[in-house]
Amino acid sequence: MNVAYNMDCMEAMQAMPDNAFDLAIVDPPYGIGVDGQKKSISKNPKHNRKEHIKKGWDKHIPPAEYFRELRRISKNQIIWGGNYFLPHLNDAYKCWIVWYKGQQGLTMSDCELAYSTFDTPARVVTINRVKLLQEGNTIHPTQKPTALYTWILTNYAKQGDKILDTHLGSGSSRIAAYNLGFDFTGYEIDTDYFAAQEERFAAHAAQQNLFLET
Repeated sequence: MNVAYNMDCMEAMQAMPDNAFDLAIVDPPYGIGVDGQKKSISKNPKHNRKEHIKKGWDKHIPPAEYFRELRRISKNQIIWGGNYFLPHLNDAYKCWIVWYKGQQGLTMSDCELAYSTFDTPARVVTINRVKLLQEGNTIHPTQKPTALYTWILTNYAKQGDKILDTHLGSGSSRIAAYNLGFDFTGYEIDTDYFAAQEERFAAHAAQQNLFLET
C-alpha cells in the first residue's frame, strides 16, 4: 500500500491506534519562515533555484501535541529539523542524522539535522543537493532528494515496516518508499503541494511500470 491524503495530519493521527506505524519520517515546519523562495540564477547552473510562492506555513513549529501524537502512533521517529524542536524531544537518544549537501558557498545551510529515536551512533550522509535538479523542477521550497529518503529507509527501516510521513510536501519520501516496496502513508494539508506530489508520484509510478514491462 502506498497512499497519500490531503488532510490535516493532527486530525488523522488522533484517530489512529497506538503504534500504528513502525517508523515515522517527518519534516515539519521549522518556524524560520522558509516557506517560499525567489528564483535564483547563478553562473553555476547547479546553484539555480526555482521560485516558490511564500505561503506562510513556516511561521511556527508544530504544537507539543503533534510530537506527543507522533510518539504515540509510531514506534520510531526520524524528525528533520530536530534542532528546532529540542523542548519537545527526548534527549536520551543519541542518533542524529546529518545530511551534508556536498557543496559550499550557498545562501542556505551546508547541512540539515534529523533527530531519531534509534540508539545508534550519529551518522553523516553526503548527498549533493544538485540531485534535485536531476529529479526535475522542485515543487516545494524545502524539497529533499529522493536519494536521501532512500538512504534513510535502507539504513533505518526493515522490510515489512509501515512508514508514515505527516508532512508529505513534494512526495520524495513516498517515491523512495514505493521504490523499496515499503507500506507507506503520507499526509499533506496544502492542496497545491498535494496535487503536485500526486502528479509527480503518478508519473514516477507509470515510468517504473513501463520499465518493468519492457
